[in-house]
Amino acid sequence: MTTGLALPEELLLLALDPVTGRRHVNRRYLQYGLAGAALAELELQGRVAETRGKVTVVNPLPPQDPLSAQILASLPAPGKSRFGDGIRARSWVRRTGRDIEELCLHHLVQRGALRMETRRFLGLFPYHRYPAAAEDWSAPARGRYAESVAAGFPDRRSRLLAAFTSAIGLAAVLYPGLGSWRQLGALRVLVREEWAPYAVHRAVEQDKTSGSGSSFGGSDGGGGSDGGGGGGGD
Repeated sequence: MTTGLALPEELLLLALDPVTGRRHVNRRYLQYGLAGAALAELELQGRVAETRGKVTVVNPLPPQDPLSAQILASLPAPGKSRFGDGIRARSWVRRTGRDIEELCLHHLVQRGALRMETRRFLGLFPYHRYPAAAEDWSAPARGRYAESVAAGFPDRRSRLLAAFTSAIGLAAVLYPGLGSWRQLGALRVLVREEWAPYAVHRAVEQDKTSGSGSSFGGSDGGGGSDGGGGGGGD
């Protein structure tokens, strides 16, 4: 059963190798992407709105899906933020990425999409991998992504998902045919057209500029589990 996936859940399924559970991209960048996708999902549901890079809750009633409800509850209620009205999108993406990743993994394991395997780095330090469970949700997610590429990303949800995959460097892994300058340029346009993927893009570029974007162990980070969630930001 692959219906009812929130945007960050679908992005995470696309980013994990279904056999090994390894991440296809830098873990920190993926965390930023998941946090941005969580905000985008709430906007699609009419729960939050964005103005000039700041996100405010406009409908505090909890969504039906537990993941979005949990994330919405973590945002300051209207008029309750210590930093004025709303939160700054890029700061929130950088600050909460690790927590959002853990939430998404937990929910996907509970829903039977992933299974958690505990391993040991150098035989000493435990870490987790998340390969596909018995019922593979990853293949249908990739199939939907390929169909949306072929159709030119026909709706806003598919455009948002494509923009997030571009912002974190996942698009070329998922669809190697996206190799021409025209196609890559079209994805970059999508990133800049949508505030949440653009906040993720800026967080990733900030890491690249500061040299803090590399993860020990390559894209999987810390042998597969311990990447950081990012510091503060704009």
